Amino acid sequence: MYDVILSFITAFALTFLAIPSIINVAVKKRLYDEPGERRSHTISTPSLGGIGIFAGMIFSIIMWTPFNYFGDLQYILCAFIIMFLIGAKDDIDPMNPGRKFLGQIFAAGILVFKANVKLTSLYGIFGIYAIPEFVSITLSIFTILVIINAFNLIDGINGLSGSIGTLISILLGTWFFLIDRVEIAIVAFSMAGALIAFLKYNVSPAKIFMGDTGSLLLGLVSSILAIQFIELHQDLGKDSSYYIKSAPAVAIGILILPLFDTLRVFTMRAIRGRSPFQPDRNHIHHLLIDSGLTHMQATAVLIVVNVLFILMAVNLQGIGNLYLLLLIFGIAILLTSLLFIYARQQRIKRKLSS
Repeated sequence: MYDVILSFITAFALTFLAIPSIINVAVKKRLYDEPGERRSHTISTPSLGGIGIFAGMIFSIIMWTPFNYFGDLQYILCAFIIMFLIGAKDDIDPMNPGRKFLGQIFAAGILVFKANVKLTSLYGIFGIYAIPEFVSITLSIFTILVIINAFNLIDGINGLSGSIGTLISILLGTWFFLIDRVEIAIVAFSMAGALIAFLKYNVSPAKIFMGDTGSLLLGLVSSILAIQFIELHQDLGKDSSYYIKSAPAVAIGILILPLFDTLRVFTMRAIRGRSPFQPDRNHIHHLLIDSGLTHMQATAVLIVVNVLFILMAVNLQGIGNLYLLLLIFGIAILLTSLLFIYARQQRIKRKLSS
């Protein structure tokens, strides 16, 4: 238990102390995220906060993970480093999207082939349980890539990515601790400590953004936590107090905001005949901003909604994976449809009044 607590404190302290120096360097070197048509901020802001998050996490994980628990963690750290290098390069000198995606595939491949972070069962969804090795590898790499890019896409307003990441890491980290998987709990709480320290500088008015360095790393860690949460139920046994009956659906409920927002935006772009990767201002956080909320108000609303989805998923886990997934996505579609209509009405009102 002390290792987990100390990992949180260490990551928090190191990130908290590192961020001011990173801000100073970014200002001197003019490494800013500039305002633009699709941006939600209006002033030039440093965007290298992910460096501080990475430093706090890595140091804390290596410092406090007991050697006898280390196991496949060395490969996880290799994937972290790959993702850090991609994000830092993109923040300082934007990368070609194709090369960026290949780097993500490389990191995902390390996790699947070397760290054994992969999905091996669908837990009865569509009547499917164990899946073949090739399907397992393909599905796992796809899942990791989706979660990585989902967090990259929701990083659009102050405090949102950091708050969602903190919620996910503390919730899943506590579960890993309770089932005695200390090494994964340390990864989760190290990220939570680093993110909370970062949020001190990211709440409005934001002094720094996490950039791709932070959001890609956050997505990678969240994918590891989610997949391991699903997979470890196979070893846990149904008689355990910590067994979740519909683990895949509950995992999606925990990550509902980034996953659903990405699915929704990509679907809307495809329907309109545009590339799914062409950026726009149709994310849920943009709709809330267009509805008249401030950055922090929008972040607070989305955190509360995410918590409500988690509570719903946990309390309704007994209805089965498929029905729970249908319910989660059905409610998400309904809520975002209402928000979309309201945001459009507010935009029209502002145009008429001006």
